[in-house]
Amino acid sequence: MHIWVDADACPKVIKDILFRAAERTGAPMTLVANQPLAIPRFKNIRALRVAAGFDVADNEIVKRLVAGDLVITADIPLAAEVIAKGGYGLNPRGELYTTENIRARLNMRDFMDSLRASGIEPAARPP
Repeated sequence: MHIWVDADACPKVIKDILFRAAERTGAPMTLVANQPLAIPRFKNIRALRVAAGFDVADNEIVKRLVAGDLVITADIPLAAEVIAKGGYGLNPRGELYTTENIRARLNMRDFMDSLRASGIEPAARPP
């Protein structure tokens, strides 16, 4: 299993946890971002810098992903593509995206986007 991290928006504290887990387990991990990343010098951890642009990092992750890989992302559409390709998606809070919950999450995301586009600012989610 390869661990892919959608690193542009991944919080530093989560990256630090992932670094420790990859060091402890030896699992290969790649952080994908459109900016330079500081990563520890472990042979199983690497950074992949992609060009700036909308969904460039997401598309690169999907292109390289193989069934059984794990992707850490808060991006719901990326998580849906990961699941469709046979991978596992996990958000930075540790919640697993599944075939059972991804459609509802996509629908909610689209609904909130349409509210914002119409000028209505949805209330913040409760913790």
